[in-house]
Formats: sequence, C-alpha cells, structure tokens
Amino acid sequence: MEHIPRTAPVGALTGPCSRWPAEHGETIRQIIERAGNKWAVLIVSSLNCGPLRYTDLLHSIQGISQRMLTHTLRQLQRDGLITRTSHPEVPPRVEYALTDLGTTLLVAVTTLIDWAGTHHDEIQDNRTRFDKPAATS
Repeated sequence: MEHIPRTAPVGALTGPCSRWPAEHGETIRQIIERAGNKWAVLIVSSLNCGPLRYTDLLHSIQGISQRMLTHTLRQLQRDGLITRTSHPEVPPRVEYALTDLGTTLLVAVTTLIDWAGTHHDEIQDNRTRFDKPAATS
C-alpha cells in the first residue's frame, strides 16, 4: 500500500474526495470545516423549521456565546447558507433563515444529528469503559 503524506491535497487522496481536482482541495477543506463546525451544525439545524431571530437562536443553542453566534452567523451568511433580513421596525427585528443552498446542507446535518442520537448510549458506554482505570491485579 502506497503511503500518502498527511499534507497531500484532497485531489491526491483515494476515496470519495478524489473525484475533485487537487486545486479545489483547500476550498473543500474550508467548506468541510465550516459545515462541520459544531455551532454551524446547530444553527443550521435550528433554522430547519423556518426563520428565527437572533435571540431565539441564542436561546435554542445551549452553550453558545453571543460572540460565537454572531461570528458563526456571519460565516454562514458569507458562504450563502443563510440570509439575514433586517425589518425596519422599532425596535429593529432581524431574522435569519436558510437559503436553498443551506437547505441542502440540512440533509447532511440532520443525518449527523440523527446518527449521534441513535448511537448516544453506545458511545457513552464506550467512553465509560475507556475512561475506567485499569483494574489492578
């Protein structure tokens, strides 16, 4: 088996990623990092049922800070995965929603979340066994 260095571009790898040209490697890596970011996954999942206001997103995603929510929303907006709509009201109302492109990501996100829910108990059991100190004889 031929050894492929860890720094090989995505296009040089075998498997499902090899169908993309090597020059796309860096962009593909960035997209996977963004789409696979835990906060992005949770935001996209939260927007599944329709547009939400910033505060609603903040309250629906346990553990996210205001700074991280703002940062991740901007990244998702930059990538064209969500829209930000500001309504000219007093007080101002801003809503975030999935774009058509973001909805296509929702399929992968939902699959990942379903997988995690399905295997939660098994993974917790494995963690418990792994973390147990070795029995002394």
